[in-house]
Amino acid sequence: MVSDLLHPLNTHKAMGLDGIHPRGLRELVEVLTKPLSIIFQQSWLTVEASVDWRLANVMPIYKKGWKEDLGNYRPVSLSSMPGKVMDQIILSAITQHVQDNQVMRPSQHGFMKGRSCLTNLISFYDQVTHLVDEERLWMLSPWTLVKPLTSFPTAFSGKHCSG
Repeated sequence: MVSDLLHPLNTHKAMGLDGIHPRGLRELVEVLTKPLSIIFQQSWLTVEASVDWRLANVMPIYKKGWKEDLGNYRPVSLSSMPGKVMDQIILSAITQHVQDNQVMRPSQHGFMKGRSCLTNLISFYDQVTHLVDEERLWMLSPWTLVKPLTSFPTAFSGKHCSG
Protein backbone atom coordinates (compact mmCIF):
# COMPACT_ATOMS: atom_id res chain seq x y z
CA MET A 1 0.00 0.00 0.00
CA VAL A 2 2.84 2.42 0.86
CA SER A 3 4.40 1.83 -2.54
CA ASP A 4 1.07 2.54 -4.26
CA LEU A 5 0.84 5.88 -2.44
CA LEU A 6 4.45 6.93 -3.08
CA HIS A 7 4.47 6.29 -6.85
CA PRO A 8 1.93 8.99 -7.83
CA LEU A 9 3.45 11.73 -5.62
CA ASN A 10 3.64 15.07 -7.41
CA THR A 11 7.35 15.91 -7.60
CA HIS A 12 6.57 19.59 -8.21
CA LYS A 13 5.06 20.04 -4.73
CA ALA A 14 7.03 21.77 -2.00
CA MET A 15 8.58 19.82 0.85
CA GLY A 16 7.32 20.13 4.41
CA LEU A 17 9.16 21.26 7.52
CA ASP A 18 10.87 17.86 7.77
CA GLY A 19 12.87 18.63 4.60
CA ILE A 20 11.77 15.47 2.77
CA HIS A 21 11.05 16.31 -0.86
CA PRO A 22 8.38 14.33 -2.76
CA ARG A 23 10.88 13.70 -5.57
CA GLY A 24 13.18 11.85 -3.15
CA LEU A 25 10.30 9.69 -1.92
CA ARG A 26 9.19 8.90 -5.44
CA GLU A 27 12.65 8.10 -6.79
CA LEU A 28 13.55 5.93 -3.78
CA VAL A 29 10.19 4.16 -3.50
CA GLU A 30 11.72 0.64 -3.67
CA VAL A 31 14.18 1.44 -0.86
CA LEU A 32 11.77 3.40 1.37
CA THR A 33 8.64 1.26 1.14
CA LYS A 34 9.68 -1.31 3.78
CA PRO A 35 11.07 1.15 6.39
CA LEU A 36 8.11 3.51 5.98
CA SER A 37 5.69 0.58 6.29
CA ILE A 38 7.34 -0.40 9.60
CA ILE A 39 7.23 3.21 10.86
CA PHE A 40 3.58 3.59 9.83
CA GLN A 41 2.66 0.27 11.48
CA GLN A 42 4.38 1.30 14.74
CA SER A 43 2.65 4.68 14.60
CA TRP A 44 -0.69 2.95 14.12
CA LEU A 45 -0.12 0.53 17.01
CA THR A 46 1.18 3.15 19.47
CA VAL A 47 -1.20 5.90 18.30
CA GLU A 48 1.77 8.26 18.01
CA ALA A 49 3.19 10.07 15.04
CA SER A 50 6.44 11.87 14.47
CA VAL A 51 6.32 15.50 15.59
CA ASP A 52 7.71 16.54 12.19
CA TRP A 53 4.80 14.84 10.48
CA ARG A 54 2.25 16.74 12.56
CA LEU A 55 3.71 20.19 11.99
CA ALA A 56 2.84 22.35 9.02
CA ASN A 57 3.91 25.70 7.70
CA VAL A 58 0.87 27.70 6.59
CA MET A 59 1.66 30.19 3.84
CA PRO A 60 -0.67 32.80 2.34
CA ILE A 61 -0.96 32.36 -1.43
CA TYR A 62 -2.28 35.26 -3.53
CA LYS A 63 -5.49 34.46 -5.46
CA LYS A 64 -6.68 37.59 -7.28
CA GLY A 65 -7.65 41.21 -6.74
CA TRP A 66 -5.79 43.80 -4.68
CA LYS A 67 -2.70 42.40 -3.05
CA GLU A 68 -3.27 44.72 -0.09
CA ASP A 69 -6.59 42.98 0.74
CA LEU A 70 -5.94 39.96 2.98
CA GLY A 71 -9.18 38.38 1.74
CA ASN A 72 -7.48 37.84 -1.63
CA TYR A 73 -5.12 35.25 -0.19
CA ARG A 74 -5.76 31.60 0.61
CA PRO A 75 -3.88 29.59 3.21
CA VAL A 76 -1.76 26.72 1.92
CA SER A 77 -0.35 24.21 4.35
CA LEU A 78 3.13 22.87 3.67
CA SER A 79 3.14 19.61 5.57
CA SER A 80 5.31 16.52 5.60
CA MET A 81 5.00 14.13 2.64
CA PRO A 82 5.42 10.99 4.79
CA GLY A 83 2.77 12.45 7.11
CA LYS A 84 0.41 12.91 4.15
CA VAL A 85 1.03 9.31 3.04
CA MET A 86 0.26 8.11 6.56
CA ASP A 87 -2.92 10.24 6.55
CA GLN A 88 -4.00 8.47 3.36
CA ILE A 89 -3.38 5.05 4.93
CA ILE A 90 -5.42 5.98 8.00
CA LEU A 91 -8.21 7.43 5.85
CA SER A 92 -8.26 4.24 3.79
CA ALA A 93 -8.46 2.06 6.94
CA ILE A 94 -11.29 4.12 8.42
CA THR A 95 -13.20 4.18 5.12
CA GLN A 96 -12.81 0.41 4.76
CA HIS A 97 -14.06 -0.13 8.33
CA VAL A 98 -17.08 2.12 7.74
CA GLN A 99 -17.98 0.26 4.54
CA ASP A 100 -17.35 -3.26 5.88
CA ASN A 101 -19.35 -2.71 9.06
CA GLN A 102 -22.09 -0.63 7.44
CA VAL A 103 -21.55 2.19 9.92
CA MET A 104 -23.25 4.74 7.68
CA ARG A 105 -26.71 4.43 6.27
CA PRO A 106 -27.04 4.08 2.49
CA SER A 107 -28.74 7.49 2.48
CA GLN A 108 -25.50 9.16 3.67
CA HIS A 109 -24.01 11.23 0.87
CA GLY A 110 -21.66 13.68 2.59
CA PHE A 111 -18.03 12.63 2.93
CA MET A 112 -18.61 9.43 0.97
CA LYS A 113 -16.53 8.62 -2.09
CA GLY A 114 -18.59 8.74 -5.27
CA ARG A 115 -21.42 10.62 -3.58
CA SER A 116 -22.18 14.31 -3.53
CA CYS A 117 -24.92 16.90 -3.17
CA LEU A 118 -25.99 16.02 -6.70
CA THR A 119 -26.33 12.29 -5.97
CA ASN A 120 -28.26 13.19 -2.81
CA LEU A 121 -30.63 15.39 -4.81
CA ILE A 122 -31.12 12.69 -7.45
CA SER A 123 -31.86 10.11 -4.75
CA PHE A 124 -34.34 12.46 -3.09
CA TYR A 125 -36.04 13.22 -6.42
CA ASP A 126 -36.25 9.49 -7.18
CA GLN A 127 -37.89 8.78 -3.81
CA VAL A 128 -40.39 11.63 -4.19
CA THR A 129 -41.40 10.61 -7.73
CA HIS A 130 -41.78 7.01 -6.55
CA LEU A 131 -44.10 8.12 -3.72
CA VAL A 132 -46.09 10.34 -6.11
CA ASP A 133 -46.47 7.43 -8.57
CA GLU A 134 -47.82 5.27 -5.75
CA GLU A 135 -50.12 8.14 -4.74
CA ARG A 136 -48.63 8.11 -1.24
CA LEU A 137 -47.36 11.67 -1.57
CA TRP A 138 -49.52 14.40 -3.02
CA MET A 139 -48.00 17.59 -1.63
CA LEU A 140 -44.46 18.61 -0.83
CA SER A 141 -43.95 21.87 0.99
CA PRO A 142 -41.04 24.03 -0.18
CA TRP A 143 -40.18 24.51 3.52
CA THR A 144 -38.91 20.92 3.62
CA LEU A 145 -36.14 21.88 1.21
CA VAL A 146 -34.85 24.77 3.34
CA LYS A 147 -31.93 24.29 5.70
CA PRO A 148 -33.40 23.74 9.15
CA LEU A 149 -33.77 26.94 11.19
CA THR A 150 -31.68 29.11 8.88
CA SER A 151 -34.31 31.09 7.01
CA PHE A 152 -37.14 31.28 9.54
CA PRO A 153 -38.26 34.68 10.86
CA THR A 154 -37.66 35.51 14.53
CA ALA A 155 -41.34 34.85 15.25
CA PHE A 156 -40.51 31.14 15.02
CA SER A 157 -37.54 31.36 17.37
CA GLY A 158 -39.72 31.56 20.48
CA LYS A 159 -38.47 35.01 21.51
CA HIS A 160 -41.93 36.57 21.16
CA CYS A 161 -43.84 33.78 22.90
CA SER A 162 -45.35 34.52 26.26
CA GLY A 163 -44.96 31.80 28.81
